[in-house]
Amino acid sequence: MNEKQINIVIIDDESDILQMLEKYLSREGGYKVRTFTNPIVAISSLPQETDLILLDIMMPQMSGLEALPQLLEKNPEVKVLMMTAYSTLDKVLNAHRYGAHDYVMKPFSSLDALGRKIQEVLKK
Repeated sequence: MNEKQINIVIIDDESDILQMLEKYLSREGGYKVRTFTNPIVAISSLPQETDLILLDIMMPQMSGLEALPQLLEKNPEVKVLMMTAYSTLDKVLNAHRYGAHDYVMKPFSSLDALGRKIQEVLKK
């Protein structure tokens, strides 16, 4: 069986979140994971073969809502799952309006729940 490996990019300014997610998604999900703490660097370095981006909304260099259209311009086929600890209806609606497929709240209820959400978004 020759299944394509899923490539995930995680963009979050919190390095501990990046390390936790990279470890979990690489080990449990079998995904190939790249991480970025700076959305500006991520935009300029986004691998074309990226299947999914986990994108934090609140970052000091640039918000996820500002980065989202630029990331989608570089790769219109990529699916985006927004992450936020500060959910407001306005942010969620804007994320969908700008092209995000869904969002998750931080802290995550469980990594397994996040894994299921990722699988759900990848199937869309």
